[in-house]
Amino acid sequence: MPIQALREFNRFELKYLLSRSQAEALKMHLCAFMEKDEHGKIGSYTLKSLYFDSDDFRCYWEKIEGIKFRRKLRIRHYSDDGPLTGDSIVFLEIKQRLDRVTQKRRVPMRYRDALNFCERHIVPEHEPRDHAVIEEAESMLILGNLQPQIITTYSREAYVGSDYDAGLRITFDSDVTYSRKNLDLAENPKEGFMISPDMVVMEIKTNDRIPYWITELVAAYNHRLIRVSKYCQGLECASVTPSSFFHLET
Repeated sequence: MPIQALREFNRFELKYLLSRSQAEALKMHLCAFMEKDEHGKIGSYTLKSLYFDSDDFRCYWEKIEGIKFRRKLRIRHYSDDGPLTGDSIVFLEIKQRLDRVTQKRRVPMRYRDALNFCERHIVPEHEPRDHAVIEEAESMLILGNLQPQIITTYSREAYVGSDYDAGLRITFDSDVTYSRKNLDLAENPKEGFMISPDMVVMEIKTNDRIPYWITELVAAYNHRLIRVSKYCQGLECASVTPSSFFHLET
């Protein structure tokens, strides 16, 4: 993951639950309109995220209660960067929901610096353009008393739109697991599946509109639209919080 990767973006997101065979059939159609993203040209890659929340899981309950403005803080690692070490580059991310729009702000930093920042509030060296995000994350950590709570891990295959569909991105996430007992991203912890291993979560992400050919394709296959947060799903599967009406059975 290059350091100069996008640090801030807004998107509309739609999520669908597909069987593996449905996902493979849909990917064949997508190849005519889209291409693999730069990280998945040789197949899928792994995403691991360490989420932070308060002891009473305020971020979780804000999602469940449908709060229009809500934020989550996480450390994310992309496996195409190789094995994770203290010197590996990860992203400190603030994922924010403002009504129907998903906003992400992130700062690349070494894994050990990200942990020191989130757990000990030691501010790492950073570029001036990242100061606002660092300052916001520090405020979230201190005022919200945020602690590491859960790791989510999954394999992702991603497609990006052509010049005609700029900003369009479709991802397929499989083997979606969680870990509460081991919260070290470097050890690749996997405690259990939070989504059935037979199923795939597809996300359609766009900066503006969803192209007509996608809406027709999804409608033709009658795919199931879902409202699920991997963070919330993981906590519920770990029996940390009760199952909500968003919960997917595994």
